Amino acid sequence: MATLKYRLIGAAFELLWASGVTHLIRNRSKARGVIFTLHRVLPDDPADFAPNAILQVKPDFLAFAITRVRELGFDIVDMDEAARRIEAETPGKPFVVFSFDDAYRDNLRFALPVLRRQQCPFTLYVPTALVDGVGEVWWQALEDIIAGQNALAVTYAGETEYYATANLEEKQRAYDALYRRMRTMPEADRVKLIRDIAGQYGFDLKQHCRELIMDWTELRHFAADPLCTIGAHTVHHYELAKLGPLDARNEIEQSVRILKAQFGKTPLHLSYPIGGTASAGPREFSLARELGLRTAVTTRPGGLYAGHRHSLHSLPRVSLNGLFQSKRYVDVFATPAVFAMLPG
Repeated sequence: MATLKYRLIGAAFELLWASGVTHLIRNRSKARGVIFTLHRVLPDDPADFAPNAILQVKPDFLAFAITRVRELGFDIVDMDEAARRIEAETPGKPFVVFSFDDAYRDNLRFALPVLRRQQCPFTLYVPTALVDGVGEVWWQALEDIIAGQNALAVTYAGETEYYATANLEEKQRAYDALYRRMRTMPEADRVKLIRDIAGQYGFDLKQHCRELIMDWTELRHFAADPLCTIGAHTVHHYELAKLGPLDARNEIEQSVRILKAQFGKTPLHLSYPIGGTASAGPREFSLARELGLRTAVTTRPGGLYAGHRHSLHSLPRVSLNGLFQSKRYVDVFATPAVFAMLPG
C-alpha cells in the first residue's frame, strides 16, 4: 500500500513538474508560506532495505532546495518571523521555514555546514530524553533489528508470531506489519514491545540512541549558531494523543523546562512527535497554547495561509521526503497548494 502511494505521488510530481503548472499555482495561491520538514541529512545512498529512507536527504539536495526556493522568490525565515507573517494584516513576500525534527547527529556533521554556507535560518525540534541517551529511536531500531535477522519471533499479549526476514521483500513485509502494530498500540505497550524485541536479539537501544542523536555538548554547539532556533519536541517522542491528559501536558511542559535549563532560554515553538492526525489533535493543540508556546507544527501537509493566525498551534508542514530528491521536485515542494490533491 505504501509503495503504491509513493508511486502515485511520484507520478503526480512528474506531471506537475512537466506541465510547468506549479508556477501558475503559486502565483494564484493565497498561501503566505510553507514549513519544510526534514529529519536526517546523510551523503550516502540508503541500504536496499531502508523503510526509513523517507526521512533522509542528501546534503547536496538540501543545498539545492535552499538555493532554489530563493530563486523562486521566497524568503527563508525562522519560526518567530513565520508567525509574524502569518498574523500580518496584509501578505508580504512568500516565505519558507526549514525545520528539522529529532536532533540527529548527522544534522551537525552534514546539515549544519550547508546551512551555514548558505546562511539559511532553521529550527531544530529536540526530544530531550533522546538527547539524554535514554530514549528509543524505535522506528529506526526496528529497521536495524530486522536488517540483521533472517527470521523474527515476536511475542505480544502472550502470543508469539513468526516473521521470515531472509530477503528484502520479507524484511519489508515484517517491518510494515510491526510498525503498523506499534503505531496503534498504547505507548507503554509499544515501549515494552520494542524493548522485548531488542532484548531478544541483543540490540542495545540506549547505545543505538546515543549513536544517532546529538548529546547535550554537541547540541549546545549546534544551537550556538545564530541561524538556529531550538524548539521542543516533547521528552520521549511519544504520540501525545495516545497519552492521558496529565502525561501529555507533562511531555510538553517538561521538555520546555529542560530546554530552558540547558540553553537559558524558553523555547517558543513545538513539533508534535509523528505529527499526523492520530498523533495530535484538538486536545494537544489546546495544551500547546495553554503552555505558552508561540507555534506548534504537525506533519499534516499543506501551506500557511492568513487563516492560520487562528490556529498557530496546528500548523501544517511539507516533508522534504527522501524518496523524492530529484531537483525538479523542489518546485513542487514549494507549491503547498498541490498537497491537498495528493494521496494521503
